[in-house]
Amino acid sequence: MASRSVDFLLIGGGLAAGSCARTLREEGAEGSILLVGREPDPPYDRPPLSKEYLARKQGREDGYVRPTGWWEENDVELLTRTSVMKLDAAARTATLSNRDEVEFGKALLATGSNVRRIQVDGCDLEGINYLRSYANSDAIRAEAEKSERTVLIGGSFIACEVAATLTSLGRNCSLVMQEEVTFERQFGPDVGRYFQDVLEEHGIDVNGSDDLDRYEGSDGRVAKVVTKAGLEIECGSVVVGAGVVPDTTLPKAAGLELGERGGVRCSDRLETSVPGIFAAGDIAEWDSPLHGGPTRIEHWDVAFQHGKTAARNMMGQDRPHEEIPYFWSDLADWTGLEYVGVGSGERLVRGSIDDGSFTAFSLDGGRVVAAVTVGRSDDLDHARRMITARATPDPAALADEGTDLASL
Repeated sequence: MASRSVDFLLIGGGLAAGSCARTLREEGAEGSILLVGREPDPPYDRPPLSKEYLARKQGREDGYVRPTGWWEENDVELLTRTSVMKLDAAARTATLSNRDEVEFGKALLATGSNVRRIQVDGCDLEGINYLRSYANSDAIRAEAEKSERTVLIGGSFIACEVAATLTSLGRNCSLVMQEEVTFERQFGPDVGRYFQDVLEEHGIDVNGSDDLDRYEGSDGRVAKVVTKAGLEIECGSVVVGAGVVPDTTLPKAAGLELGERGGVRCSDRLETSVPGIFAAGDIAEWDSPLHGGPTRIEHWDVAFQHGKTAARNMMGQDRPHEEIPYFWSDLADWTGLEYVGVGSGERLVRGSIDDGSFTAFSLDGGRVVAAVTVGRSDDLDHARRMITARATPDPAALADEGTDLASL
């Protein structure tokens, strides 16, 4: 016998579950809601961990998705420092780490991701950090403050953002990455070179087309990064930004169907292979009517929008998930980018990369599928419209600044 029962069980303490709880209440759900999360904090936004929070421009509670009093005021039970250890999809029960067994009507799986750890010689030395939580961000800043140099492993958002933030605080930073230039995998070499130039202009040492070989230490602490090309960088701390792995341990053990992209297989309504159980955020691999097939995206805006869609479908509104992903990134106060869409292909630039005012559209078979912009936010509204309409604009007209984008 279950020790208790709830109408809505939300598994995961991140943005997807927090967004789901908020939407359920804002759109009139009257049943009981239990949100279970393993972190000590209520759901919060993770992007500031590498930027505003790391720079101490934002406090801990400033990142919470809802004020601390919201949960009690809206009759949402919040269990922090608690995990779901077992999910019985057929019996509709969940066993918690506090030994409670909870019977539920509908459930959301939003267990997020775990950082991808690099296993090389010396990886157990002190001073090597990954970024996923407030505690990680606190540790990175503390380590950097007592280090002559911090080495960042990776050439994408975490490594570049942390390097920019620490450098803006007066610390010395070096990047080691497999890519030839930063952000090459996301935006191609030309756009990636723009961001690398900005980092190097502010004193960051960038080492591309290389890979981590090992760490060397002294007295149990990291003291040197050695690359496969033979580069040796003395340092007092390291931050690894090697991506994340979706945490599908619980749904896999519960017998839910997994997809080809490493996530939990979902319909376009975000419902899993078990009716009444939904998935959202990093683990959700859903049939996207917008992107044309199984899609999985690891990003905060996707998690937020997923939470809303899942809540509405848990309430029986029967809505497909058709939101276009949006995100932004800042490199200190030096530059920033905004991005919409999903996918890659031929990149077409409107504006001037050299002047730091441009939009790079991604065309797949002539269709606009994504766009990244620096200094031209208005272009994103047109990009969203084209993505939604599956537009195939004339490439020459799209690149020509004399063409009114509204006409395409």
